[in-house]
Amino acid sequence: MEVPLWLALLVVGYLGVKLIRPPAWLIAVLLLGGYLLADSVLAPAINTFVK
Repeated sequence: MEVPLWLALLVVGYLGVKLIRPPAWLIAVLLLGGYLLADSVLAPAINTFVK
């Protein structure tokens, strides 16, 4: 099952704010940073650690 990245980010952000209750700006920074890292030159290096 393939889930679009934007949908996964939306769900993770929503659950993070509802369950953990951190500041909304912190969730936005983490999600945006993760999204930008996924398209960067560091993506292959990150991919090896995730697998």
